[in-house]
Amino acid sequence: MEMPESRRDFIRRGAWGCFVTAGGVAFLGIARRGHFLWLLIGRRVEENETKRPVLGFNSRVGCRLASALPRGIVEGNGSCSGAAARDGEVHKSLTMNVEHARLVPRLCAAAPSVVARAGLMVRMRPLFRALALTSCLALASCAVGPNYHPPARPTQDGYTHEALPAQTVTTGVAGPGGEAQHFEPGADLPGAWWTLFGSAKLDALIQQATASYPDIAAQQAALREARENVRAEAGVFLPQLQGSGDAQRTQESGAEIFPGFPNFITNIFTATVSVSYTFDIFGKERRTLESLQAQAVQQSFVLEASYLTLTSNVASEAIQVASVRDQIAATQDIIGLEEHQLSIVQRLYQLGSRTRADIAQQQSNLAAVRATLPPLQQQLAQAEHQLALLIGRSPRDVAPVALDLSDLQLPRDLPVSLPSSLVAQRPDVREQAAVVHQMSAKIGVATANMLPQITLTGSVGNASTKAATLDESSSGIWSLAGGITAPLFQGGDLRAERRAAIDAYDQAIAQYRLVVLQAFQMVADTLTALQNDAQGLKAQRDALEAAQSSLNLTQEQYAVGAVDSVTLLQAQQSYQQARLNYVRALASRYTDTVTLFQALGGGWWHRNDPGTLPGTALDRR
Repeated sequence: MEMPESRRDFIRRGAWGCFVTAGGVAFLGIARRGHFLWLLIGRRVEENETKRPVLGFNSRVGCRLASALPRGIVEGNGSCSGAAARDGEVHKSLTMNVEHARLVPRLCAAAPSVVARAGLMVRMRPLFRALALTSCLALASCAVGPNYHPPARPTQDGYTHEALPAQTVTTGVAGPGGEAQHFEPGADLPGAWWTLFGSAKLDALIQQATASYPDIAAQQAALREARENVRAEAGVFLPQLQGSGDAQRTQESGAEIFPGFPNFITNIFTATVSVSYTFDIFGKERRTLESLQAQAVQQSFVLEASYLTLTSNVASEAIQVASVRDQIAATQDIIGLEEHQLSIVQRLYQLGSRTRADIAQQQSNLAAVRATLPPLQQQLAQAEHQLALLIGRSPRDVAPVALDLSDLQLPRDLPVSLPSSLVAQRPDVREQAAVVHQMSAKIGVATANMLPQITLTGSVGNASTKAATLDESSSGIWSLAGGITAPLFQGGDLRAERRAAIDAYDQAIAQYRLVVLQAFQMVADTLTALQNDAQGLKAQRDALEAAQSSLNLTQEQYAVGAVDSVTLLQAQQSYQQARLNYVRALASRYTDTVTLFQALGGGWWHRNDPGTLPGTALDRR
């Protein structure tokens, strides 16, 4: 392929259109030479010292074209005369007024007359005139509908009315779980936050869960589907090319030629390649692609939310297993105390200082404590079964988890993200923001459905009555056509669909605000729970110590007959309840910490592990 010998000859053979560049207007030449279409485009837009967009034209052809532009559209400087008028140099620069940037459609409409006034166009065939106008419309097109802007971040600097203290109260409990926890506003959360509990057993459980839980695999597949839908939609911006072949044998009626003419048989063999392209003038396909891209982002955060929920549930269930195990151990200790007390009462009965009623009372006390053990064992079984489900296995295939609260360390330093950062960290908030983006793009789709569409189709191939001569030059065929379709009357459904899209957008915005408020509520609830549960553990420790002292004293008094069996029963019940409440209060501090990490978003922006689909790293913006 060779360029035309003369640009002037090139202009004479073709047509002109225009399109918008980053800062101004450029002109597009279209010419037919042989079987090819050539495009000649003005020099790229640059900026001069006045910061106005400047468009340079090559050769005196471009110079004459520039001189023919309507007044008020451009301001010219430079000259088209003298030695500077040699081909291949910039002969004139045009500074486009910014306020005229919206006049591009008018320029497009004026392009043929501009070229004619410049004396550059001798003729313009209808085919190329249509092609030039189509190219102008395609390149100068815009996407209708609103452009998406992320919701503004909150400006508040806290979650509760009261100022956040530097740390929780000191519980006075020796050992794991009794430490004071320090709040660190603005600190970042690690991706593998569960490792802060210092338990290899917990780490192993979460690793199994992220690798085997079916819902993670389902969300990964949904994300792959969403991304493939984006790739599929991107294909509409390219011409659609199809090949076809056909062989047909037909008996024709001779009577159609003149009466009495005999019938005859015809054979026709065709092989064609066809191409079609629909110009996205008003941005329907671009908005559709934008919506699908937002849907893919939404699905990414659905996956992250599922991952965060899974890891939080595994940690919570593991803490529940440890808590119930400790409660069962405490109950068994109490049963041992009751059995020891029963043996004392039986000896006192043999010595004659106690009656059979006292023995029966103590036996009743022992039976009552034993009765509390099966419900705890059922809680443990259910927690272990739930844990087996979370790691993607059947309860039959999972051995009981030997985990106690003493195996866990309570994280002492707790990061507390600022509200402005929280909306960028929470997967559910980012998911809903992506929904808002989808609804915004769908307004553009609904608007574009109300506007015309232009389609260009063409085909080239061969047709012959004999298959052997199908490749001869005389059998060549071609066609080129352009079409426009526009809705004229649809019974009002297109306008109703656009209004429905706007309402869906308003609904998504309202739901986004609700999700943000719920996120703030969750953080606020957790922060107050951390403080109150620390105070609660301190109170339960005091209550347990008091109950222990009371039980010891009552047992001594009962042994010498100073108190009756009812008083002993009350002391035993108080101690049993205080022991169980203490274990639950200790477990609550671990659970509150898990909930805080979940409420802050789980640190997904720091994580890249098998729990997420490869390549799903997303910006925390």
